[in-house]
Amino acid sequence: MSNPNTQALSDAGVSIWLDDLSRERLTSGSLAQLITEKNVTGVTTNPAIFAAALANAEVYGTAIAEHRDKSVEAAITEITSDDVAAACDLFRGVYEASNGVDGRVSIEVDPRLAHETAQTIAQAKALYERVDRENVLIKIPATQAGLEAITETIAAGISVNVTLIFSLERYREVINAYLIGLEKAQSNGLDLSRIHSVASFFVSRVDTEIDKRLDAIGSDAAAAVRGQAGVANARLAYQVFEEQFATARFEVLAAAGANVQRPLWASTGVKDPAYPSTLYVTELVAPQTVNTMPEKTLDATAAEAQVRGNAIAGNYDAANRVLDKLAALGIDYNEIVELLEVEGVKKFEDAWNELLEDMAVALKEAK
Repeated sequence: MSNPNTQALSDAGVSIWLDDLSRERLTSGSLAQLITEKNVTGVTTNPAIFAAALANAEVYGTAIAEHRDKSVEAAITEITSDDVAAACDLFRGVYEASNGVDGRVSIEVDPRLAHETAQTIAQAKALYERVDRENVLIKIPATQAGLEAITETIAAGISVNVTLIFSLERYREVINAYLIGLEKAQSNGLDLSRIHSVASFFVSRVDTEIDKRLDAIGSDAAAAVRGQAGVANARLAYQVFEEQFATARFEVLAAAGANVQRPLWASTGVKDPAYPSTLYVTELVAPQTVNTMPEKTLDATAAEAQVRGNAIAGNYDAANRVLDKLAALGIDYNEIVELLEVEGVKKFEDAWNELLEDMAVALKEAK
């Protein structure tokens, strides 16, 4: 029986995805339990998640030994792809019941390729072939170089999770990259109905950076805007989503079976304990969205979330006023979102390098 709070989110049109994956989750049945009890309909991963998972030597010891003669990168690809494929199999029923909308599991290209278009395209195709499951999503960062990679991956008929989106301008570019990809896929004779995408718009990191600057200002006016920027930015992203997928351009694609690229709220774990633990869940409820949550946020949502229907509709003017107040305080929105993109790529690169180092040691010990 599902939890009433998570069921309320599902009823409001929000897909709940878990921002975590490990072999232990798969073998213990805990992930299957979340599907049944807390309405989880998908999974997202990133290099930091895999680094944490593979640190559990007891669970991965046999798998590491099996790949001890491979390179470090190849061993990581094999082991993480196996986990993703197993998760895809677990979500197969959800995938089929939702006509491919949910039941999705994401795996990310090497973050060191974030500024390398051709190599990202090649690895996206290689990962898709390696996982070999229809319901996998290949994660590609929304860097400038990533935009063409998104287009070409979609054009090849591969579903994509676009990650690390912070700015409204970049989000518009991401949607355009998706639409160009669909147009190319149609020209290639592909079935558009089988191509899906989500656009991962990061939330809490926006508040973390802006709140730091508001605290440095120290005025009453600055204090009054704390904790509002992340939600405001995401709500305005949803407005962009509504506008861009109501155009004549998309109507032509939709008539050919194309799916909208759903907004996905990422980085939804609250960083400031002064804020409600479900802030980035209950304030971003809207149809055709995904909220990917770390388990702590999912547990808080199940325990205490008050879902009151669509929390975004009717709030665009208020969201714009938040950004206007920040500008009046001298906070440069464009500078902040550019910084967050750079930092986001760096954090994933650091996690990937940590994973490489740990795997190198594990492979050596397994020989």
